Amino acid sequence: MTISPQFVTEPGDDRMASTAERHLWMHFTRHSTYETGQGHVPIIVKGDGPYIWDDQGRRYIDGLSGLFTVQVGHGRKDLAAAAARQAEELAFFPVWSYAHPRAVELAERLAHEAPGDLNRVFFTSGGGEAVESAWKLAKQFFKLTGKPTKHKVISRSLAYHGTPHGALSITGLPGAKEFFEPLVPTGVKVPNTNFYRAPEEYRYDEKAFGLYAAERIREAIEFEGANTVAAVFLEPVQNSGGCFTPPPGYLDRVREICDEYDVLLVADETITAFGRIGEMFAVNRYGVQPDIITCAKGMTSGYAPAGAMIVSDRLFEPFRHGTTSFQHGYTWGGHPVSSAVALENLAIFDREDILAHVRGNEGAFRRTLERLLELPLVGDVRGAGYFCAIELVRDKATRETFDEAESERLLRGYLSKALFDNGLYCRADDRGDPVIQLAPPLICDQSHFDEMEQIVREVLIGAETLL
Repeated sequence: MTISPQFVTEPGDDRMASTAERHLWMHFTRHSTYETGQGHVPIIVKGDGPYIWDDQGRRYIDGLSGLFTVQVGHGRKDLAAAAARQAEELAFFPVWSYAHPRAVELAERLAHEAPGDLNRVFFTSGGGEAVESAWKLAKQFFKLTGKPTKHKVISRSLAYHGTPHGALSITGLPGAKEFFEPLVPTGVKVPNTNFYRAPEEYRYDEKAFGLYAAERIREAIEFEGANTVAAVFLEPVQNSGGCFTPPPGYLDRVREICDEYDVLLVADETITAFGRIGEMFAVNRYGVQPDIITCAKGMTSGYAPAGAMIVSDRLFEPFRHGTTSFQHGYTWGGHPVSSAVALENLAIFDREDILAHVRGNEGAFRRTLERLLELPLVGDVRGAGYFCAIELVRDKATRETFDEAESERLLRGYLSKALFDNGLYCRADDRGDPVIQLAPPLICDQSHFDEMEQIVREVLIGAETLL
């Protein structure tokens, strides 16, 4: 492939990187890394299929789909054309008391894909906004139905649900919240479903562990008072901490608990929706119907910003009558261009049978990564679909993890840069026990799995000398 000349610089030409250092405030970034001259700001200029290129002409395999987002791969002219056509016809109009064709069509498609009676779609411009919307809806719904004290939310340890103040309160990562406190004070945390780190008595019985974890939700509801708890938020497969899948029976029991105490179950599918684990929505794979689904990212494969909250008929019912309205909205929610891109993206899913491709290849992806279990640093490989994590340990026999200094030296000091320098864009994450996360575009096949595994293997062998 070729890269447009205006994007390419000669090797060693740092003009673009220098400009980025002076003016661009990158998200979740330690800028000291670049401003002290210790590194060159990576400038990504081109994407094609599962690959990206930097301004020096170097190629990398995108092992994270941008950010769990680029489901059908980079450089899709059909998605770019859909955006251009819509921009020429109607570039922008809000869905504040008005509708436009693409928002109507996309709402119908999403309602069709969602389980049960989740028939009403409220558009946002991202996942954090969708989570924020869901909490606000839960509060207003219970006020409208005679239970005004139900306002608290239960979520899981280490879970990430977004950066707005409400979503951040639901997030279970202390390090992500400490600089922004005080937050909304009614977020309650319970254990997650990391079976690798299960209590000793449950370590060899995944179903028993799942029921144990679910019962902690029931205990939290009872401790807080069921008359104060509005919702349980969870990702069907939890991202932060490293791809924690739901143990058998776990989601079913959580659903039962929510029904028993009249608590809404919210499935945050910002990452897991749109094929990431082989279904349009992950809850379809696990056979559980939530009251609300929040989603974003893969809806457009990242070609335009889009998010949504999909709710049951029951939750919409109070808004059908009289002067009641949901006092909430976003300028960019249901944007015509984003909606058109999402519709074309879902059409690609149909034409290329993306879901079947993921289901047919997820076993091969997992088996390829499990080869790494022979390395001393690899304690666990887990996940579902095209969404996997490799947990790193200091001692495989005891599952001992690294101390803070070792984790800093291993992940931030070595792995992140070494993986990228060797041609793999992915995530080396220490929000919890250290993991390498891989979530490639859904078009990838065995050749791409082998390429990623080989790069990770070489880098981890190099990392052994650091400890």
